[in-house]
Amino acid sequence: MASRRDIKRRITSVQNTKKITKAMEMVAAARLRRAQQRIESTRPYAIHMMEFIAGLAKYIEVDPERFPLLQQHDEVRRVALMALTADRGLCGAFNSNIVRLAQERMHEYRSQGIEVDLVVVGKKGAGTFRFQNYDIAATYAGITDRPTFLDAQSLAYRAAELYTGRQVDRVVLLFNHFVSAMEQRVTEQTVLPVQEQVVETYTPDSAAPHMDFLFEPRAESILNDLLPSYVEMTVYRALLESTASEHGARMTAMRNASESAGEMIDKLTLAMNRARQASITQEILEVVAGADALS
Repeated sequence: MASRRDIKRRITSVQNTKKITKAMEMVAAARLRRAQQRIESTRPYAIHMMEFIAGLAKYIEVDPERFPLLQQHDEVRRVALMALTADRGLCGAFNSNIVRLAQERMHEYRSQGIEVDLVVVGKKGAGTFRFQNYDIAATYAGITDRPTFLDAQSLAYRAAELYTGRQVDRVVLLFNHFVSAMEQRVTEQTVLPVQEQVVETYTPDSAAPHMDFLFEPRAESILNDLLPSYVEMTVYRALLESTASEHGARMTAMRNASESAGEMIDKLTLAMNRARQASITQEILEVVAGADALS
């Protein structure tokens, strides 16, 4: 059995750890509130933009050949997977879930003879893939804690450049969709071609084709300007979803760690009390034995 000094040292160590995890939980909760406000204000805009672009494309009966971001390639030979992870750890299974899904998709595509370009956002994901000897086409770090629209534009521009240049035939985002602090849903979303994600899944109102609209400038020009903006907004929304999910996962993980530390302190305190009681009992027995020997 460990001595009382050793148990007391362990209790002190666990108490210090609990202070750290509790502080990290409070920091994550504060950041989560800000991230949640950002994603809740962004979601309606992204949804309405998707509906408007889909309705406009259906209304003008657009020819995908005239819009590279709408045009589906004849054959899918290469796919760009963009995995959104975090720059920091201590957030439960947040990073490992994205890494696992990316690995599954890479194996599926390669089994079908499709090449994969892996684009990783976040230091943790990039480090894991490098450790497992995966080839990474590009990495982005330092943007996951508080992503800006400029960060999303950079990623979206890269994705559009790869797709319109026919270097890839599909661009897929892998990220954690924020549901609540306790729940983050791993999501796979096709970003390009836009038609696959938006236009084909949109069902306009039956009266819409018969309505007459006036466009200034021409409807085709509006659609041509909005398509890149839609890709940027899609990536930006995914970054915000991932950030909110990261803070929620970290807050939950630190709360669980604090509770586990509390339980361990209780067990160690009980063990120390038993050791103290055993020591007192032993001393009493020695005093009694000494008194019997004198008598």
